[in-house]
Amino acid sequence: MPTSIARRRMIRGAAAGASALALWRPMTADAQDAYPSRTVRIIVPFAAGGGADAVARALAQKLSERLGQQFVVDNRPGGAGNIGTETAARSSPDGYTVLLTGPSHIINAHLFRQLPFDPMRGFAPISLLTSAPYVLVASRSLPFSSFQELMVAARTSSAPLSYGSAGNGTAGHLAMELIKAEAGIELIHVPYRGSPALLTDLIAGRIAVAFDNVLSSSPAIEAGQLRALAVSGIRRAPSLPNVPTIAEAGIAGFNVTVWQGALFPAGVPEAFAAKLSAEIAAALQEPDLQARLSVLGVDAIGGDPQTFGQFLEDDYRRWGEAVRRSGARLD
Repeated sequence: MPTSIARRRMIRGAAAGASALALWRPMTADAQDAYPSRTVRIIVPFAAGGGADAVARALAQKLSERLGQQFVVDNRPGGAGNIGTETAARSSPDGYTVLLTGPSHIINAHLFRQLPFDPMRGFAPISLLTSAPYVLVASRSLPFSSFQELMVAARTSSAPLSYGSAGNGTAGHLAMELIKAEAGIELIHVPYRGSPALLTDLIAGRIAVAFDNVLSSSPAIEAGQLRALAVSGIRRAPSLPNVPTIAEAGIAGFNVTVWQGALFPAGVPEAFAAKLSAEIAAALQEPDLQARLSVLGVDAIGGDPQTFGQFLEDDYRRWGEAVRRSGARLD
């Protein structure tokens, strides 16, 4: 049995501990309310000047204005997005490093047998930011002018038609593999090193069709150099109102989009994710940011961490199936 002196010491120690805990709780709540209290780094795992970079810079400016702390963009390109993503995954889970990424984050989980990070469990969702469909474009030198005519040509042509992509394992490549599987057609894949070379050959008629993003294809479509057959999202693109969705054109439920989203390294307090997602949602409702994103050809989305988490799970299953069907590997 402890002595009376020992018992008194134990009681005093317990009381001191309870007092310290009582003080710690409101300090933690205050820290969450005050977040962010210093500069937040937004890692973009792609080069400056691309779509993800443009979205990141537009959002960073608006969040800096709203929260009174600087949000700075840190471009870390290379390795199909894996270099910057690994940098984010290894960052301190304190809420001051954000990864802004897109479909390659999920696709790479299936393309690479080994990654130095876990794309799903190594990150915590904050918010879906933007979304835009791909457009299926065709050379005007070829005789089909609709998605249905392309399907007929693919089934009846004496030699398989070719389709281009911006590279093996890209979303444009895998989206066409989904169409091939759904429609039961055969097309030959021709990979390029990026969209500019792809569009050059498509305009010249060296390949038949390709998926590309709406923004980069629009000038050639408007100039009459390319024909837009269908868009890949569930809704028609505002900039191409007369172009049907692939679902409308014959493949029910087809929905593939170029999205951008924000993630924390795993372990960041949930309260920080909740606060930042709410600020992002409010920022995306501001007319000047919406106008800026519209120029980029993307729709502002927003949403809470739970909704984005479910979106990522669904995308993981969709792209996993596409990679398996394509047989693509980038190890």
